[in-house]
Amino acid sequence: MTDLANLVTKNLPQVVNDHVATYIPALAEVEPEQLGIAIYNLNDGKISVAGDSETYFAIESISKVITLLYSIETLGLDFVNSVVGARQTGFSFDSNFTKEICNDPLIKLNEEIFKSEQKTGDMNRSLAYYMKAKEILKADVEESLTTYFKQCSMMVTARSLANFGAVLANDGIKPWDNERIVSSTTATFTKSLMMTTGLYNASGIYSAKIGIPTKSGVGGGLVSSVPNKAGIGIFSPPLDEVGNSIAGLSLLEDVSKEYRWDIFS
Repeated sequence: MTDLANLVTKNLPQVVNDHVATYIPALAEVEPEQLGIAIYNLNDGKISVAGDSETYFAIESISKVITLLYSIETLGLDFVNSVVGARQTGFSFDSNFTKEICNDPLIKLNEEIFKSEQKTGDMNRSLAYYMKAKEILKADVEESLTTYFKQCSMMVTARSLANFGAVLANDGIKPWDNERIVSSTTATFTKSLMMTTGLYNASGIYSAKIGIPTKSGVGGGLVSSVPNKAGIGIFSPPLDEVGNSIAGLSLLEDVSKEYRWDIFS
């Protein structure tokens, strides 16, 4: 069996190669020398952890995956497909859905990070008002931004994300109670998007190198879903030049090789 603690030790030195997300003041204060992983194995229902797997951190852009799932289940795939990349739908994001799909009742909003994002989110704000001027965004700009900043400021752990990844890996069924939370179609569609767009401009490179549907967030998190096998959650704050956890991706690559868990194998 793979020794996750050894893999964490091997990859921890990678944290010195880059820096945390400094453009959000609250994230700039996060201790950089952290690396943790949790793996939910669907074969036996056990979770293996190592390193800083229980540390809570801001979910950031990983929340987009949860929002997408919630959108499709609430509004339907055809409707979401017709508006994704074009306009915000204006529905209220349900944080209880996040707690349920991550199997973590302790997930909560970090007010400090939310206020920090709200204060410094000028790029998001300018884009939103531009979209409003072009009649692409139909909802209220400030209300939409507040919803987005709040969903990014939810606090999760690597274990939370491993649970989430396991739901997607298990075709939309929560493996801890065998209840379906999203449809098979929704889970498959979402994993496909994670594979092609989940790691910003490096998505194509890591799709080939690692071969596991993955989404990153600038809080240092990674959520991965190995279809029919496992959910993986990783946390390490220092980011590479495109905004992905540098030690986290290195660790994920090692895990993919050790377990032979890329989707092409």
